[in-house]
Amino acid sequence: MENLYDLIIIGSGPAGLSSGLYGARAKLKTLIIEKSKTGGQIVTTHDVANYPGSIEDASGPKLIARMVEQCKSFGAEMVKDNIVDADIDGEIKVVKGEKGEYKGKALIIATGATPKKLGAPGEKELTGKGVSYCATCDGDFFTDLEVFAVGGGNSAVEEGMFLTKFARKVTIVHRRDELSCAKSIEEKAKDNPNIEFMFNTSIKELHGDGILEKVVFENTVTGETMEYEADEEDGTMGVFVFVGLNPQTDLFKDKINMDKRGYIITDEDMRTNIDGVFAAGDCRVKTLRQVVTATSDGAIATINAEKYIENKEWNLEEFMM
Repeated sequence: MENLYDLIIIGSGPAGLSSGLYGARAKLKTLIIEKSKTGGQIVTTHDVANYPGSIEDASGPKLIARMVEQCKSFGAEMVKDNIVDADIDGEIKVVKGEKGEYKGKALIIATGATPKKLGAPGEKELTGKGVSYCATCDGDFFTDLEVFAVGGGNSAVEEGMFLTKFARKVTIVHRRDELSCAKSIEEKAKDNPNIEFMFNTSIKELHGDGILEKVVFENTVTGETMEYEADEEDGTMGVFVFVGLNPQTDLFKDKINMDKRGYIITDEDMRTNIDGVFAAGDCRVKTLRQVVTATSDGAIATINAEKYIENKEWNLEEFMM
């Protein structure tokens, strides 16, 4: 049985690490698989002040480092591999990666979500050359420059405020006539003298010769356009995009129930429509995508996966052959 895990978790964000912690502490043979960077989106977040008890050193990377240490201290295994296919209908769940094949009695999908793109001409070519999706990663590059933060939700406004630590001016660009973030966040942003707002505005085009030099804005009400060029002395500016997320669930398309946007449908116990398969965190249908709800999802998913494993009569003869 050496190659059979009790619990396989795909993804190592807060949901996956919470799942791994609960699994390992319950003495389940637990494997966490991550294709790239441990921690998911939270490692790009500078401040996690809304996570209960996270007062000092409340940065995303530090919080994730502590979660990883906890998982490993209880015996959870972690591997780096890009999962390319999964057989989830059988009694034993088979997960196939570029580096190997993994088998488990239960599977938790915690693959998270990634930032949406604007879809504007020039965005792809200028990504990393003025266009960014991570204020924590790239804010320092725009010290004393002008920056535009696109979006009106909590993330856009919070990251816009963070960017004022570096940029001399931050303009929050929102396609509607009012912000959709929490009122407390909105009030804080409007009190910040280095933040301005452009409402009923979207970005139509991005231009530059190897670096972002010009942005074409469009009024979403009138259709009028306006070109904005970087200050001649600066030579460039920044556009940070925070317009929502895409669930990372393509691997399970047509294999599991999802909504029209691609989020996995679960019940309140994180169960999917497939026995022994659970989903947790940003990849599932939910009303709030925050660290606190992701870790809660992970704990709930593992507790119910443990019950599933304990209550099922296993026929492992085929696996042992």
